[in-house]
Amino acid sequence: MTQPRNHTAIIGAGIAGLACARSLVAAGRPVTLFEKGRGPGGRLSSRRLPQATLDLGAQFLSVRDATFAAAVQEWQAAGCLAEWPTSLWFAAEDGWQRHRDDLLRLCGTPRMSALTRHLAAGLELHARTRIERLEHDSREWWLVDAQDGRHGPFTQVVIATPSAQARALVAPHDSALAAACAAVIQRPCWAAWVLFDAPLPALPGVDDDWQAVRLHAPALRFAVRNHLKPGRGDQGESLTLLANLEWSKVRLEDGPETIAEALLDAFQRSLPGDIALPEPSVMGAHRWRYAQPDVFASGEAVNVDYRLARNGLALCGDGWRGPRIEDAWLSGHHLGDALTGGSPTT
Repeated sequence: MTQPRNHTAIIGAGIAGLACARSLVAAGRPVTLFEKGRGPGGRLSSRRLPQATLDLGAQFLSVRDATFAAAVQEWQAAGCLAEWPTSLWFAAEDGWQRHRDDLLRLCGTPRMSALTRHLAAGLELHARTRIERLEHDSREWWLVDAQDGRHGPFTQVVIATPSAQARALVAPHDSALAAACAAVIQRPCWAAWVLFDAPLPALPGVDDDWQAVRLHAPALRFAVRNHLKPGRGDQGESLTLLANLEWSKVRLEDGPETIAEALLDAFQRSLPGDIALPEPSVMGAHRWRYAQPDVFASGEAVNVDYRLARNGLALCGDGWRGPRIEDAWLSGHHLGDALTGGSPTT
């Protein structure tokens, strides 16, 4: 098939890939996205059970950058983001304490994946398509999927995947990009979910409608009450429990049931007073193998938030900037601007 000139392929339809796509489309450049999952989202994906909708990756986004803040305002106006959590706590040694600051936090409504589905609307997206390798002639790129299907030709290929996956794709074509990928370490994280048939008990000194709590337990770092997120309707009590990264690394090959039980036990032990949780009705866990960037080249963050080569390959994502949703979006957005505005290659 013949593609238009300057057609860009983007591998990965998480927040970085979608931000890059939106920037390119706004400049009038044709884009095709490829995503191995069932739909867009990446770590903004949600799990929908008969009893509840659960966010298992990012629980909310925070806003610091002015460019990102302007985009967030548009998403709020579109109805896919709402301010949350408004009742955030910290589990200190002497009891739970309310966490207060001036940082704006928002979550997707009715689920985190609402944001990425909003960004993907109107884009050409091939879901359930795992790209296994790239082929290049003197001018054009072709993408080969896991079923040996060929897609292209493309003038440029943006890879918005975790660094280990990006490295496998670029290594046969660009040793410098491959080396840059090797310098980025992305750590794993287990996320468990627990559904209850009864509400959680009241906690001494804590609002009954507390929404989320930060913890410094060896296993557990964050707990969220999914049913108190905006747009969740009347679903019953449920928790998402995010494990500490180092604990997740040690327990990487454990089974999901074992992980869920361990994280629920860690949450139980974090409760103030002699409080007993109701019996869970459903439990499970999801392993994010590449959850969060940790170590950059030379132990410091790189001074640009994307990688762009002269052969038409480019890389973006949180691994080039930082672990927040804002970081991933800015990486993709800035790369899109560079591809359309003639910024110098790196």
